[in-house]
Amino acid sequence: MAGLDWLSAHPIAHRGLHGGGLIENTLGAAAAAVAADYGIEVDLQLSADGEVIVFHDDTLDRLTTGSGPLAARALAELKAVSFRASSERIPTLHELLAVVSGRTPLVLELKSEWNGDDRLAARVAAQLMSYAGPVAVMSFDPDQVVALIEHAPGLPRGIVAERHFSRSDWPRLSWPRRFVLGNLLHFFRTKPHFIAYRVEDLPALAPLLCRHVGGMPILTWTVRTEAERRRARWWANQVIFEGFKP
Repeated sequence: MAGLDWLSAHPIAHRGLHGGGLIENTLGAAAAAVAADYGIEVDLQLSADGEVIVFHDDTLDRLTTGSGPLAARALAELKAVSFRASSERIPTLHELLAVVSGRTPLVLELKSEWNGDDRLAARVAAQLMSYAGPVAVMSFDPDQVVALIEHAPGLPRGIVAERHFSRSDWPRLSWPRRFVLGNLLHFFRTKPHFIAYRVEDLPALAPLLCRHVGGMPILTWTVRTEAERRRARWWANQVIFEGFKP
């Protein structure tokens, strides 16, 4: 896709610019990234009543005073849950878009249950129709990316991948499926505009072909050290970073 220079113009803050009292995937972390002139990457999933929520984990336990699966809670219930050591509440995509308001690029990752459900992709696409700022959507799950082709064919879309997709990290996926994912063998089905690839797994053949033959930007995640940033300079167009300010 032409015109994606903005996607790699600035380092991208992983789950917003969090740390120092700011919680990942919150409006405060997004505002801090805007102020520092970084792009923003966040995670999206659905509440029980179908609202698009900005949150990474399947469960509430790690970051909040709540417990149990996020997907079992309606929006009103989620808004009643507080983060530990913070007055913020779990934001919706609508709230995030209002805070960012086109001032910096957004990269939205669709979380997946790997069951073919395309409701998240459809609802994100619908909300982005009225958003004027630079935004791209990506997922580890090829089915989510294919759903974006149907619901928002003009929206910049990407695939998130790593080389090995180990069984311990991806127990739901069979070995053949993990092989397909790690080598981007779904490419002609997903038709991605960019790739987000794990920094520890670079260099790798599939993203190199996408970059140098397909002319596609390569983002790399999650860059946490200056050594990883140096690796990224060789093999990727831009970093998705955390824990330091590049």
